[in-house]
Amino acid sequence: MEHGSIAMISILVICGFLAGVIDSVVGGGGLISIPALLAAGIPLPMLLGSNKLAGTLCSFTSTASFVRSGKINFGMVKFLIPFSIAGAVAGSLTVRQVPSAFLKPLVIVMLVVITVYTLFKKSWGDVSTYSQDSKKSLIIGICIALVIGFYDGFFGPGAGSFLIFAFLMLGFEFVTAAGNAKVLNFSSNIASLLTFAAFGSVSLYYGLLLGIPIVIGAVVGSRLAIRKGASYIRPLFITVTLILIGKQIWDTMH
Repeated sequence: MEHGSIAMISILVICGFLAGVIDSVVGGGGLISIPALLAAGIPLPMLLGSNKLAGTLCSFTSTASFVRSGKINFGMVKFLIPFSIAGAVAGSLTVRQVPSAFLKPLVIVMLVVITVYTLFKKSWGDVSTYSQDSKKSLIIGICIALVIGFYDGFFGPGAGSFLIFAFLMLGFEFVTAAGNAKVLNFSSNIASLLTFAAFGSVSLYYGLLLGIPIVIGAVVGSRLAIRKGASYIRPLFITVTLILIGKQIWDTMH
């Protein structure tokens, strides 16, 4: 598709908005944004870095919305950010040396477990049971931030779902779990973006063309999540996770 054509710009704007709405809450925006970049004809070496630029803008916007609403537990999250960053940098460096395809079967299994667990725990995430003073929770949180940060930099699909699930397991309700996840997702995104940029693998043109509508979608999506709570986030979380499972199975078979 011709660089800068109306068709290409339209694809990126529409897909960017939809990706922003979804990614701002439960992650998985890459399911829309990456195929859009492929359809626009972006050179493959620039694709992941440019998508990471758009994703960073999205996670920053939705994080800001959750911050303003007070739906982030900074008491815990502030300790986890450095580990999320360290994991993401390590993952982004590793993916340049090791192919990520071997992770797909494991990711499928983990996403299936998350979906089944969430479906059967009907009232899960409606009320917070998190213990503010629990050192055990903090240690578990640090491990989560490091591992999922690495995964986000190395492979990425489902990182938002994994983070939300982890915070739900720690006892947070859905909205705060989503807010906490967005903070860590933003920190790992920006660390990964800077790593890609250092190797010249980011296109500002494509990244911003996709990123601006993603920001608008992120504002809409995060406001809906904060206003409607678990009744909005839970079904979206399950839907996106099911789509991620299907996408990973399809990629593995082909």
